[in-house]
Amino acid sequence: MTASRIDIALTVNGVPCKGAAEPRTNLADFLRHDLALTGTHVGCEHGSCGACTIIVDGVVTRSCLMLAAQADGAAVETIEGLSQGDKLHPLQQAFWERHGLQCGFCTPGILMTLTAYLREDPSPDAETLRDVLSGNLCRCTGYQNIVTAALDAAARMREGVAA
Repeated sequence: MTASRIDIALTVNGVPCKGAAEPRTNLADFLRHDLALTGTHVGCEHGSCGACTIIVDGVVTRSCLMLAAQADGAAVETIEGLSQGDKLHPLQQAFWERHGLQCGFCTPGILMTLTAYLREDPSPDAETLRDVLSGNLCRCTGYQNIVTAALDAAARMREGVAA
């Protein structure tokens, strides 16, 4: 640790990473600028829109509200880790097939929210998914295709069907 920067060691998408950040740097900016993982988007910078949602130690987290230094030693999952190479995760595939996205700005946060939720409840209903997604704002869609895609992906994941 230096006077102006804090050393940070974390695991991102299964890969050990190290970096240094000013004490006031939020995790979203650290991921984007220091680790070049630009899939995590920053929208409102107040934790209200959900665009910056990632998973930290298994918990859905607004990365704009968490300091990078707080992630020292943590296991972080971002949108970049959802697919395996060219093989899309079932959620990504369903969003593509069911037109669950338009501009795509909010999509990484929505996908990470759904990823974490479907680990807890692999058989949600539409009403529950709408509640789960209530913290993720999307200005382009009416959410119907997002919910349809999530239900489709959940079914595929329960059946063990690859994307």
